[in-house]
Amino acid sequence: MKILLGVAALLSGLFTNPVSAGVVDSLPDPTVIHARDGLWYAYGTQNPVFSSKGEAGERMLPILRSKDLVSWEYAGEVFTPQTKPAWHGGARLWAPDIRYVDGRYYLYYSLASGDVGLATAPGPTGPWTDRGDVLPAAAQDACPTFSIDQAQFTDVDGSHYLYWGSYDTICAARMNADATRVEGPVTQVARGRRMEGGYVVRRGGFYYLFYSDAGCCDGSYSGYQVKAGRATSPLGPFTDDEGVDLMELTSKGAIVVGANGNRWAGPGHSGFVTDLSGQDWLVYHAISTADPDFPPITNGPSGLTKRPLLIDRLDWIDGWPVVRAGAGPSEGAQPAPVTSYDAGGTFGEGSLNAWQAGPGWQARSGQDAHGYAAHTGALSYVVSAKKTPDADVRAQADLRVSSGAAGLTLAHVNRNNHVVAWLDKDRDALVTDVVIGGTSRGAQATALPAGFDLGTWHTVVAELRGTRLTVQVSGDKLGDPVAEQTRPLPRAAARPGSVGAVARGAADADNVGAAGLYTPVTRRVPEPSPGELLPDFSDEFDGTAIGAKWQWVRGPAPGVAVSGGVLSWPTQDAELHRGTNTASVLLREAPQGDYTVEAKLDFAPTQGNQQAGLVLYENDDRYFKMAHSVLPLARGNGAVLQVSEFLKEGERPTTTPPTAVFNGPMFGGPAARTMWLRMSYHFDAANGETEVRAATSRDGRRWVRNGVWTLPAKGPLRIGLISMNRSGALAQFDYVRTYRD
Repeated sequence: MKILLGVAALLSGLFTNPVSAGVVDSLPDPTVIHARDGLWYAYGTQNPVFSSKGEAGERMLPILRSKDLVSWEYAGEVFTPQTKPAWHGGARLWAPDIRYVDGRYYLYYSLASGDVGLATAPGPTGPWTDRGDVLPAAAQDACPTFSIDQAQFTDVDGSHYLYWGSYDTICAARMNADATRVEGPVTQVARGRRMEGGYVVRRGGFYYLFYSDAGCCDGSYSGYQVKAGRATSPLGPFTDDEGVDLMELTSKGAIVVGANGNRWAGPGHSGFVTDLSGQDWLVYHAISTADPDFPPITNGPSGLTKRPLLIDRLDWIDGWPVVRAGAGPSEGAQPAPVTSYDAGGTFGEGSLNAWQAGPGWQARSGQDAHGYAAHTGALSYVVSAKKTPDADVRAQADLRVSSGAAGLTLAHVNRNNHVVAWLDKDRDALVTDVVIGGTSRGAQATALPAGFDLGTWHTVVAELRGTRLTVQVSGDKLGDPVAEQTRPLPRAAARPGSVGAVARGAADADNVGAAGLYTPVTRRVPEPSPGELLPDFSDEFDGTAIGAKWQWVRGPAPGVAVSGGVLSWPTQDAELHRGTNTASVLLREAPQGDYTVEAKLDFAPTQGNQQAGLVLYENDDRYFKMAHSVLPLARGNGAVLQVSEFLKEGERPTTTPPTAVFNGPMFGGPAARTMWLRMSYHFDAANGETEVRAATSRDGRRWVRNGVWTLPAKGPLRIGLISMNRSGALAQFDYVRTYRD
């Protein structure tokens, strides 16, 4: 299958999600790596990727390949029925995580049986060697979770860690020296309702744990979102952006990406990649609301949801990651990642054309790197004939050293005027130097981890922004540098120039190039704020009885009272869920046009499933709900979780009959005894849809903005309150206020 070029991407530098369109039907739980051959590779969960082409059954851990992160081709699969190890049994294979460790590609994956496997290969498409189960029984027993959704991370001291877990705890432990087996004590680092898909990126002195929560695979009703916590240690404690420990028994904030009301539902189970300009990208799956489900699959499981591959810009704002500054998954054309160098290149299939090579350099080729430059002898450079147009650049080189040292040179005018970052085998260090007029302005050394093998490929990345130089060394550029150094440069050294490699002794270089440095986005998209208060659609509960504008469905509910500016409502032992509609609902009319309804709620539930909050209600089978709920943990030994639960109920058109109802929650910010709940209504006339966005607050000032649920617009919605599911708690509503948007 040829690479689908994508006219827009080629001609205008744009892309449109999903980037896997026309290649595979689905690529769930994606992970991506920039390989030594200069190409990008994506790996996904076992799925019927060619169902639309008439293929029965599934591919086991399918692989895609791309030159630009936008246009992809199918490149095979990790296992076939013939090569699948016997110890897998009949388990399906899920959630791959790709890394480059000690000169080989490491692909960790989950088994539906609850084990974690590892396959290694000399190249990104294999041949793959089974390395068995990396998670011993003792580690599984120490973590109250389903042992899937693993991810590996290498710290600055060279130690390896594994993160794993699903429904509802994420655990972490150190691995052995070659990252093939967990051997350290297990630490629980996060827990939450349906929490899973964790992986760690280190940035700016913090370790960021990305994860997903809610439901991954409920078609257009999937409430999946990506969230993050951060810590100063790879084993935590991790906290969200309000300082809530990820181990606390509540839902969490710091939402990285959630549904925004366009075609994409359930964005989640993400990966991470950085383009050649230094811009980070979130790699994730999402579900098209127009085409959410697979038809029945021959020789495969039933009821599968299509989850194609998406990419979107990942910004870091005020120390926290967020997709597109908070705008959510993209639908239309977007600026594409930078995947071509302004100067430099990959040495093709073994060519030094377009390079100025000093003595001792020659072109070679190999299985993984394909073309590369090899050096033996005295100090010598190989630099690009073309110079970078800007002084602010991101330069990188893949280097390996047999003896002596190899370095990345940038802002290179000549050997007497340049900046260099060395991997020095004699000093076991990353060494930077600035040379102006033939004179060094001072070398600086940062130790490499003990046992660091310079004889295998490592990437040196240097970012020059103004007069600030930052250099990182990593195996795979996946947010896990093992050495990092930052230093100021003299202004005379911060200039456009060539990029290249330099070596003394025996060393190799590949993928040497530089591109203009990305411009970071530093402000989030404006948060919507309510406008004019609409008194006719609001209530401060200042009287002694429920006002005449309120009406009951299945009411009045027992024990409801209004006193002292509060509506008090004991939770009912009743439900509003699919075919069980026994709970009372207190309703009033909503205004015409767009609006936001807000309620202040005091609620201290103590038992699972007690809940109270707001609804926008059409009927028992079509509504939106934002509630403070208590939900049991799947493997919590009776523990319950206080959550901000945002869900919808309505038709699932792909079911038979299409009027069947289905619902799925998103989980918002942290819950507290006193909560402020919001739902914002918008009618999308272009698509004939009702859109509702939710937000929560614990102080009435700082809001956690949740995702958006949509339903085909039919009848009008009314504003309502509920207090239900299990008796024994008391909901106290201080007010209901409606604002014009």
